[in-house]
Amino acid sequence: MKKLKLGVIGMSDGNGHPYSWSAIFNGFNSEYMKDCPFSVIPDYLGKEKYPENFLGHLAQVTHLWTQDLEISNHIAKASNIPNVVDYIEEMIGQVDAVLLARDDAENHFKYAYPFLKEGLPIFIDKPFALKTEDAEELWNFMKYENQIFTCSALQFAEEFQKDKLATKLIGEVRAVWATIPKSWDKYAVHLIEPVLNLLPDRGELITVLPLLIKTDQIKGVQVEWSSGIIAQFQTTGSLPAPLTIRIQGNKGYQDLHFQNSFFAFRESLKRFIEVVNGSKPNIPRAFTREMVEILEGIDNA
Repeated sequence: MKKLKLGVIGMSDGNGHPYSWSAIFNGFNSEYMKDCPFSVIPDYLGKEKYPENFLGHLAQVTHLWTQDLEISNHIAKASNIPNVVDYIEEMIGQVDAVLLARDDAENHFKYAYPFLKEGLPIFIDKPFALKTEDAEELWNFMKYENQIFTCSALQFAEEFQKDKLATKLIGEVRAVWATIPKSWDKYAVHLIEPVLNLLPDRGELITVLPLLIKTDQIKGVQVEWSSGIIAQFQTTGSLPAPLTIRIQGNKGYQDLHFQNSFFAFRESLKRFIEVVNGSKPNIPRAFTREMVEILEGIDNA
């Protein structure tokens, strides 16, 4: 399997993925990484064995662009990236694939377009889009099927896999309640995608209705599928809350808690490389479209 050269595009407000994603391939320089503005990143990177637990055998991040040269230079030093570029187009011809490590969905098309046009594979950070029309626009510019890969890393989290469900305890799934702090636009996807994975027999999406909560902080939707399963997805803004998914069955319930960030990020990045190399299938487009439909349901009347 060919070792890929990757370019990284960053950085959006509050999103440390240019640091963490790059380090998962390249390793990291602890002298600079300790000053990463997201302290959780050096914390979890420092607990992993290098190179055994990293992905350097699959790819190397060789090029980086952010909107700020000072930020770019610090990420490059912290995550061992040899080339910082002034314009994203400078990566074309130098890399085999691109990681669009920004979670400002409104800018995804702008940054992805030069690479879509050139036929380069691209991993677009969560959320892929906030409206189905924007998702379709991105897909329509693909030069070939599977050029775009996108996901929340939490759909790969070991804590949220179907084999973690205690099916004998909970019985037949009837409802799901899922909560995460921070904003709906950027973080609800971390609930929606794992729940969709946990409910492969949910059926067709029937309704998505905003929760009747009048607050600037708490937002959410209630979803119903043709199977009769319902789910509530809720974000709490700046109010503290654990990332929790409660699965309610006809016999009992089970709470699932997210803990291992490194594993989830590594597995999502690994899957991207495998999709690029043709050794694993992409996440179905219908799955991502359903996620976007639930996200935009926050605005349903």
